[in-house]
Amino acid sequence: MLPDSLEHLVRGIVDHPDDVFVRSRSSQRGTTLEVRVHPEDLGRVIGRAGRTAKALRTVMNSLAGRESVRVDLIEA
Repeated sequence: MLPDSLEHLVRGIVDHPDDVFVRSRSSQRGTTLEVRVHPEDLGRVIGRAGRTAKALRTVMNSLAGRESVRVDLIEA
């Protein structure tokens, strides 16, 4: 559910929604969601002073509840 939700949110922000990929990895410290976006869209996803990225992380942590979730942004 979390990767699908994050992918939906990010696709609404970027100019190249077909280039958005979210991969989920589990570890002892929790779940890591890797978001790959088109290089031109990386600035849009990060936002001014990281506000958009911080908001995405806040939403994901709220959806996760007690589970530890980390969101990493990666240029494709």
